[in-house]
Amino acid sequence: MLRVAVVGSGPSGVYTAQCLVQQDPEVRVDVLDRLPCPYGLVRYGVAPDHEKIKSLQRNLRTVLEHERVRFLGGVPVGAGGVGVDRLRELYHAVVYCVGASADRRLGIPGEELPGSWSATEFVSWYSAHPDTVTDGFVRGARSAVVIGVGNVAVDVTRILARGVAELSPTDMPEGALTALAASEITEISMVGRRGPSQARFTTKELRELGALPDTDVIVDEAELALDPAYRDPSGLPPAQRRNVEVLRAWTALPDRGARRRIRLRFFLRPVELLADGGRVGAVRFERTAPDGHGGVTGTGRFEVIEAQLVLRSVGYLGVPLDGLPFDAERGTVPQRDGRVLREGAVAPGEYVAGWIKRGPTGVIGTNRPCAKETVASLLADAPALASRAVPGDALPLLREAGVEPVGWDGWLAIERAEAALGASLGRGVVKLPDWAALWAAAGR
Repeated sequence: MLRVAVVGSGPSGVYTAQCLVQQDPEVRVDVLDRLPCPYGLVRYGVAPDHEKIKSLQRNLRTVLEHERVRFLGGVPVGAGGVGVDRLRELYHAVVYCVGASADRRLGIPGEELPGSWSATEFVSWYSAHPDTVTDGFVRGARSAVVIGVGNVAVDVTRILARGVAELSPTDMPEGALTALAASEITEISMVGRRGPSQARFTTKELRELGALPDTDVIVDEAELALDPAYRDPSGLPPAQRRNVEVLRAWTALPDRGARRRIRLRFFLRPVELLADGGRVGAVRFERTAPDGHGGVTGTGRFEVIEAQLVLRSVGYLGVPLDGLPFDAERGTVPQRDGRVLREGAVAPGEYVAGWIKRGPTGVIGTNRPCAKETVASLLADAPALASRAVPGDALPLLREAGVEPVGWDGWLAIERAEAALGASLGRGVVKLPDWAALWAAAGR
C-alpha cells in the first residue's frame, strides 16, 4: 500500500490527491496544509464577489472527503515545522504543491513608502487570510493606482469600486467590509506598461468593470491607438481581440458623472513613488512605446498620477522551502516531469505540482494536467517507492513531533463557526478573520 503526503491543499494539491486515488486503488493520501482551512487560493485568492469560481470548493471538498484521502491542517512543513527529511521517513512519496506566495517587486524608489502594498497583501486582507498584518489599506485615501493589467489587478480594482450593498452578501470579513464601506476612494487608475493587446486579463473579468454600479470606466482612445494591434486587431488571438473590442467600445461611453471613476491606462512604466506627508502621494510614470519586438522602450516623457494607495500586481514568485532545492531565478523547484531534481539527479520519492513546479502560469484548471503529469511519474516509480518501509500511520508520529493537526472535523467546525458569525451579523457565511478565531473554532 503506497502512502503519499501532498503538501498544500489548493487546487494543485487536491487534483494530485484525486489523480492518485483514481489511478491506484490502494494508495492512501494525507493532504497537509499549514493553515487549518483547505482550498488554498480558491479560499484566500479568489475575490469574494466571484461566487461561481469560489463554488469550485464543492469539487475540491469531494476529493478531500474521499475515504482514502485525509486532510491534516495546521501542519507547517520546512523551517519551524515538519522537516522535509522527516516527511520522507513517514511516507513513500511526498508531492509539494506549495504555490508561489511571494510578489514580484517594482524595484523603484519609494516602493517602501506607507500606502504602497502588493496586491496579494490587499487580497489577503479582504479574503481574511490569517497572516494579514494590517487593515489600513484604504484609510485616508482618495485615489488609488493599481500597477498591472492581469486578472488580479482587475479583481482589486473592482473590489475598490464596489459598494457595501454588493459586498455584504459575500463571505468578506466584517472588518474589511466596514473599511471598504467607509472608503473615500473615488479615482482608481489601473496602469500597464505595455498596450491593450498584451494585457493579461480575461475578457470576462474586464467586462465586469463596465457593469459596476455608480462607476464610470474611462479609456483614452489616443492612448490605445499607440498599440499597432489596436489599430488592426485581425492578427490577434481571439482572447486578445475580444479585449481590444471591449476597450474600443468603452472609448465611446459618455461621462455619466458617477461617484467613482476607473481609468484604464496603457504604455506607462512606473519609475518612482512620490512621498506626501511621509506616505505615498503619487506615482511617477514614464511613457513607453512599442519596440517592434513585443516589448516597450522609454520615451523620456513623464506623467504623475495622484494616489494615496498603490497596489502592485506584476506577478508572483515561488519561495524556497527549507530542505528542497530551489531555482531562485525561476522561483521554482528544479524538476523533470514532476520529479524533484537534486544537483541534476532525480530525488527518489520527491515530487512537485502546480506553480512551484511550472511557475505562476495558467488558470485554476491548468493545475489538473500539471498534477496528472506528476502523478504519472510517481506511479511509474511506485514499485521502487513501495519497497521502502514506512509507518502504517504517520499521524501518531506527527503528534510526537509536537504537531497537532486539524482534521476534517476541525475544518467542519470552522465552517459552522463562520456560518454562525454571518448569522449574528445578518449576513451569509462570514470568514473568521485571524489565527486565534480559527484555532478556537477548530478546538485547538
